[in-house]
Amino acid sequence: MGKTLVTFFSATGVTARLAKSLAQATGADLYQIQPQTPYTKADLDWKDRRSRSSVEMSDPTYRPQIIGSCHRMEDYDTIFVGFPIWWYVAPTIVNTFLESYDLSGKTIIPFATSGGSPMGKTNEALAPSCPGARLLPGRVLKASASQETLTAWVRSLEL
Repeated sequence: MGKTLVTFFSATGVTARLAKSLAQATGADLYQIQPQTPYTKADLDWKDRRSRSSVEMSDPTYRPQIIGSCHRMEDYDTIFVGFPIWWYVAPTIVNTFLESYDLSGKTIIPFATSGGSPMGKTNEALAPSCPGARLLPGRVLKASASQETLTAWVRSLEL
């Protein structure tokens, strides 16, 4: 495995904790995907069809704007992409991030946190956003996953 990046979107901090642990376990660099407009608690109310997250996720072509960019993306061979599961897929802000770069020839590995939902159709929704990349099956992980668990998972991947 060449140079590795762990990048993540975290609306509430849960995925951020997991991403930091994964970066430690793999010796990877860490990058946070940040929305131009941060999400409020009301924005994340999935029970409200008018909440920002509900509106965004009802349109799979919607791309929330992000701030900043990951410098020297060309240096990375392997990119772990973390996020909370929303409606059985990655939030569309993850697509915004992936579509911001030429990821041809890179290996993309999704990982997620969830209150109980599986990965669902995450890879199906992410694949068009990273053409030319090798997109591995993702995995839902507990935010409290140990270094040993994370290291074992990474070793099990066909990198």
